[in-house]
This record gives sequence, C-alpha cells and structure tokens, in this order.
Amino acid sequence: MQGRLSAWLVKHGLVHRSLGFDYQGIETLQIKPEDWHSIAVILYVYGYNYLRSQCAYDVAPGGCYLVCIKVFAPRTNPRIPSVFWVWKSADFQERESYDMLGISYDNHPRLKRILMPESWVGWPLRKDYIVPNFYEIQDAY
Repeated sequence: MQGRLSAWLVKHGLVHRSLGFDYQGIETLQIKPEDWHSIAVILYVYGYNYLRSQCAYDVAPGGCYLVCIKVFAPRTNPRIPSVFWVWKSADFQERESYDMLGISYDNHPRLKRILMPESWVGWPLRKDYIVPNFYEIQDAY
C-alpha cells in the first residue's frame, strides 16, 4: 500500500521504496544513502519542518501526518550525508548514532562522541561489539 508521501515522491520522480505503514499508521520509506540529503531538503521545502528521531514530523492543517524514512548503510564504512543543515535537531541524534554504531555523517559540523569517552574503542550498539572485561582500562586515558 502506497502512502501520500510515497505517491508524491513517485509523482516527482524521486527514487524510493515504500515499506508500508507501522502499527501506528506511520508511513515508512526506504531510500539510498546518496539520495538522503536531497530528499531531506525536498521534504523540508514541502513542509516537513521538524525532525524527530531522524524521522520527519509535520502537523499540517487538518491533522497530523508522520513519516519514517529508513536509510540503509553498508556495514563496512557506513556513511550517510548529514541533514544537520536541514534540521538542526539532527545534531545530537546523528552524533549518538555515530557514537553507538559508528555511522559517519558527511558534512556534520562537529561529529564526535556524545555518550562514550573520546578514547573509547568500538561501537557499543553493534551486534559484533565485544564488551571489554575492564572498563577502567579504556576510561584510564
């Protein structure tokens, strides 16, 4: 089933894949990492002026319409264009996913660890992450 945003993107020739709706009725779209910045700018111009949890949120006249965009990045060297310059609220969210999963956001103004110390080795939320036996070793520096 295609939602309103997916239909609009198709009408304007923007490549994406509709993933349907979640349990709350929020439309989910899949796009390529290299298309994310362009689509983010287009969404902003179209009226999606607030980024919530790296999803677009807009309260339009006559109701509320939510959209979830999924950007699939490769496991090795995951890179995604930053949308900080589109939505300033992406700042800490992009930094958190960098810190926990190792996803690099191109053109982010201050991409650095936000939860873990700068000296921390690895990406704690990755499935292949090996928890160090002694946290003090990493924290000592």
